[in-house]
Amino acid sequence: KDLGEGEISQYISHLAVERNVAASTQNQALNAIVFLYKRVLEIEIGDLGPMERAKKPEKHPVVMTRQEVGKILALIPGTHGLMAKILYGSGLRLMECVRLRVKDIEFDQNQLFVRDGKGMRDRLTMLPAQVQPALQEHLSRVQLTHEDDRRRGFGEVFLPFALERKYPRAPVEWAWQYVFPSDRLSVDPRSDKMRRHHVDPTGSQRAVRSVARKAGIIKPISPHICRHSFATHVLEAGCDIRTVQGLLGHKDVAT
Repeated sequence: KDLGEGEISQYISHLAVERNVAASTQNQALNAIVFLYKRVLEIEIGDLGPMERAKKPEKHPVVMTRQEVGKILALIPGTHGLMAKILYGSGLRLMECVRLRVKDIEFDQNQLFVRDGKGMRDRLTMLPAQVQPALQEHLSRVQLTHEDDRRRGFGEVFLPFALERKYPRAPVEWAWQYVFPSDRLSVDPRSDKMRRHHVDPTGSQRAVRSVARKAGIIKPISPHICRHSFATHVLEAGCDIRTVQGLLGHKDVAT
């Protein structure tokens, strides 16, 4: 309680210089002290002045070689394999992939429409021609499942942003169904309706890690690494960095 701004500043600097803590640990310590003084002791802290801040380590994203990508995509079977091909071929985040709706696919234009991506930004990205036959075959099977659900009195899907009230028939329409639906119906806790949600993303995460081990790839591989690899490989192929930024949906080109 008797410590002032100078002592607090010295302690925070001590954590960085002497204790060599991570930047997140130093920030957590500073926030805890500010909370203690302001909320518990009810003492306002003034300007702490200059402090030595812990440096955040510069991290470089893990990227697969084209040969490693080929091994991964060749080994993952079924739906998870198709999803991995889209992640690598279109640069999607995993959750963007599992949330794709049928209407988001433009086969004629070789495009995918990503809605409400990170930062609530929409964008267009490429849909490689090589993946389209498998995707069309997959959608044919999904449509049969959807039609069977409707015959049994189900077939609804969740719609965001009150769209269900605006378009009351949309939840059962084919265009709004998930491209990668769950293999079973479940109760939607938001409405207590029996619906078919999108596939659980953890299944793809496990599948990618499993085949990476089988392929003898030592790097820490996850579905998101497919996105990193997409960005790196299209840049290496001569694509403009601003175009890649748009395909990835990054606000800052530096990321």
